[in-house]
Amino acid sequence: MRIKRALAIGATLVAFTAVAGCGGDDDKGDGGTGGKSPAASSSGGTGQDAGGGLPKAADLASIAYYVNKHTSCLDLKTGADYDANHDGDRTAWGADEASDPAWGIKERGVCSDGAGDPLALLSLADMKKFQTAAKANNEQFLVGQDFAVVPVGDQAIQELQKSELLFLTCDPDFSAPSGFQKSPGLVDGCVLSNYFSS
Repeated sequence: MRIKRALAIGATLVAFTAVAGCGGDDDKGDGGTGGKSPAASSSGGTGQDAGGGLPKAADLASIAYYVNKHTSCLDLKTGADYDANHDGDRTAWGADEASDPAWGIKERGVCSDGAGDPLALLSLADMKKFQTAAKANNEQFLVGQDFAVVPVGDQAIQELQKSELLFLTCDPDFSAPSGFQKSPGLVDGCVLSNYFSS
């Protein structure tokens, strides 16, 4: 999700953090799982915990499978197919960014939540590049180990707060209430939290 656009319409985005970026035990509160027990370890690509505390997904279908555990992710399309048929208030984050190597995005897809609002699904080739670009562009995301999700609808955002995804922000003024996780990202000045700031 693009902060400038997404926050203006009440959206939040998902982006990654590597094990090194969020695997520490400092300031975790409930362990970064929103009060839920972490998923069982798995090396598969279906959104299971791969040992770093964050879900991992090998491809767009796996990201959609994971998102569908927490909120609706219907009618998955490639980003280009979705963009060719949608504009205005139904646009999805990342149409330009997905083709920019600075973002480290491997593949972009879009599905729809139960209200018909788009969720951008980003398979990431390079998490550090992604966080660097997020910081440079003042963007905020929800993240897994190797993917990001950008919901637009309020209901999808609220439902994803119950997932194992973390909120990535590089806002120096960001603070989380006590009991919530706040750990450093891969880029200096960026943090990951299980508190989703609006």
